[in-house]
Amino acid sequence: MSKYWVGTASALALLAGCNVQDQPAQNAATSNAEASQNASWDGKTTDQLRKAIANRAAHGLDGKQFAIAGDGQEALTQAALAYAAALARGATDPTKLYDVYTVPRPEGDLRAGLQQALANKDVAGWLNSLAPQDANYRRLSQVYLELRKQPAQAQPAVADTGDAIKPGSTDPRVPHIARQLAALDYLDAGAAQGDRYTPAMVAAVKKMQSDYGMESDGVIGAEALAILNQSDDMRARAIAVNMERLRWLERSPPQTRIDVNVAAARLSYWRDGKLVNSRRVVVGEPDTETPQLGSPMFRLVANPTWTVPRSIQEKEIANKGPGYLKANNMVWKDGWIVQEPGPKNSLGLVKFDMQNEHAIYLHDTPAKPLFAMVQRARSHGCVRVEDALGFAQMLAEQEGVVDEWNKARATGKETFVKLPRQIPVRMLYQTVLFDDSGAPIVRNDPYGWNDRVSEALGFKGPASMRVKTGAADVGP
Repeated sequence: MSKYWVGTASALALLAGCNVQDQPAQNAATSNAEASQNASWDGKTTDQLRKAIANRAAHGLDGKQFAIAGDGQEALTQAALAYAAALARGATDPTKLYDVYTVPRPEGDLRAGLQQALANKDVAGWLNSLAPQDANYRRLSQVYLELRKQPAQAQPAVADTGDAIKPGSTDPRVPHIARQLAALDYLDAGAAQGDRYTPAMVAAVKKMQSDYGMESDGVIGAEALAILNQSDDMRARAIAVNMERLRWLERSPPQTRIDVNVAAARLSYWRDGKLVNSRRVVVGEPDTETPQLGSPMFRLVANPTWTVPRSIQEKEIANKGPGYLKANNMVWKDGWIVQEPGPKNSLGLVKFDMQNEHAIYLHDTPAKPLFAMVQRARSHGCVRVEDALGFAQMLAEQEGVVDEWNKARATGKETFVKLPRQIPVRMLYQTVLFDDSGAPIVRNDPYGWNDRVSEALGFKGPASMRVKTGAADVGP
């Protein structure tokens, strides 16, 4: 049954199949079904469709055309279904934009929904119901429309001379930087004092750097200037891309789930519909990206071993020699390098096993300092969890397997603890986050994945800003 529409005809047909209706009710159901199936376009519903398509910028879809190819009934129906599909599932197909995309997507019988909307003469209401209804989506829509009203930026607001501006120094670009900081709501208007880079401006720059996923050192170099010079058009395209990504997602996700925002390197744990925990993670570096997966977690692994993948073995360990293997508690087993359990194991002391064909999972790590870094795209694709043991303990307690988990840990050997129910995990990619006031912040796009979505939405020009993250270590 459609997630977007519960049709009178289909609902009554199900009841009739259970023989719970008397004959008059069955006749009424048949009559309603026929009326819905035979509903057609008239002047009112046609006008509703045309207005909805004309206002598609509210969904960041003004780069796409949804032309009504003629005045006939079928032309109107095809245009309505195309626009409805864009709102309900996205105007683009992520499985064609990315090599891997398995996050659950919305489903629904849009044709049946359209027929019911025509019967009710409320095509506008039906179309409005298809896009995400949450506050974040509405905020993105509002900001997108506001940005589209701004005049095009002819040249960069702040010149990039190649010289970094350090706290306390003077530079002729400071007044221009102050105006940009004020425009981005990081600084009160008029706070600049001539050409001097004041403490108030330093604090504003640090906040901006933190919001955009950069090292918040207050030094205005090339990366900070890229943010200050980010045009309204680029910000608008990034917001449109993230609205599209929200439309890709099912409207009623599992109440208990784990969401990993790969772009922001953050994990969110939802239980019974409430956000109960959030923590930092380390994700794949740009050459070994963490894919957008929908994959259930089915067990905890205490004291895991790590069988080194061939790619890592050949590129990073092949020339190390036996001394390196011994120092890192690695041995050869059946032609593979295996790292034994222990504090040096690259998986740390716990692995969260997930069911997918890409060998992607969550795990602990001995490289704890990575979590303190702002840019955390540094793994070979798997997701390292901050305080993974604490997270495992939380899951074990809430899932009723804490005794089994504690015993497994105490063995010091690789031991598996099956969860009584699988916990859905979604690897998402959102480059627009919200600050404390609810305002959207367009952040770093570490993989450069915004541009391909933007182009598919019909926009020209970049929709992303990338920041270098540094090299990964040997771990997965």
